Amino acid sequence: MFVYLDNSATTRQYDRVTAYMKESMDDFYGNPSSLHSFGLDSEKKVRQARKNIAESLGCGEEEIVFTSGGTESDNTAIFGAARSKKRNGKKIITSKVEHPAVLEACKALENEGYTVEYIGVDSQCRLDMDQLQAAVDDETILISIMTVNNETGTVMPVDQIAQLKKNALFHTDSVQAYGKMKLKAGAADLMSLSAHKIHGPKGMGALYVRKGVRIPAYLVGGGQERHMRSGTENVPGILGFGLAARIASENLESRLDAMAEAKNYLLAGLQDQIEDLRINTPADSVPSVLNVSFLGTRGEVLLHTLEQDGIFVSTGSACSSNKKGRSHVLAAMGLSDKEIEGAVRFSFSEFNTVKEMDYVLEKTKNAVTRFRKLGSFR
Repeated sequence: MFVYLDNSATTRQYDRVTAYMKESMDDFYGNPSSLHSFGLDSEKKVRQARKNIAESLGCGEEEIVFTSGGTESDNTAIFGAARSKKRNGKKIITSKVEHPAVLEACKALENEGYTVEYIGVDSQCRLDMDQLQAAVDDETILISIMTVNNETGTVMPVDQIAQLKKNALFHTDSVQAYGKMKLKAGAADLMSLSAHKIHGPKGMGALYVRKGVRIPAYLVGGGQERHMRSGTENVPGILGFGLAARIASENLESRLDAMAEAKNYLLAGLQDQIEDLRINTPADSVPSVLNVSFLGTRGEVLLHTLEQDGIFVSTGSACSSNKKGRSHVLAAMGLSDKEIEGAVRFSFSEFNTVKEMDYVLEKTKNAVTRFRKLGSFR
């Protein structure tokens, strides 16, 4: 059996999206910036894709800027906001559990003379709102807090954060939230999205820029995307993203129900059949993520053991998996080295089933039991 449970890293592209992208390559390869009718045909398709994404967020089409993915969206928002507001101050606030695209951007700004304050979280990855409130002052120009944590699925209080921002711009990385919960633009000034987390193409993303917010372009040149992001538009990617957004939005409730059913079934089974667990995902998380520490094991060994049985999981963020060291998210939550070492992330899509979870339970139990027996002789 093949069971894919690494959907927070990337998702299988919808068949309809793949077919539509191929059609666009064959029939809509005109440059959207060209003035002839063939180019205008491509431009109309791009406009429809932008409309699909805007409608899924309840915002205006002019507030959507296409990018190459979540990382570029995060970088555009953070560097743009910092530089547009530097006359007002040089203080930035973020959290200790952000995606590397945010944390590395903030570190780069620290090297340029900005001050960055990192807000902590509790044992369930919930943001320390008292620390955040105390940190916001008149010198604060940017707050960047993710909507959903990519390792634990914890939902951050975006609406409450927006009320504390004072004169700062508020950016939220919504890559793991988009398509995994009801999400509306408006609370944040800037919001990052990614296509390949919602069964769209890789290398495609978007940045929501609230009307009235002005940040400098991250890429300059031909002035595409209303001078916000120069470069010939990736028409197949944009069209694929637009269709994936429409499918995910139209079927949101049924998709969330399917994810929740698989996740809750697996969680109940793990708790019933395997001892010495630490559940790192809170009960009120998004239905797409379940992070569990199997005490007395090593998550990386479990990952490869399950892989041999056709089950694909992760030990944390795919964007951090090539870096040595423990999870910065689980460490910020106060987990011990052993708890971090034994952590595995299961992440779900609407394609996962209860039948698959029975198979995952059986193979996970066998792998954990076998490793613990071997460990006892060391």
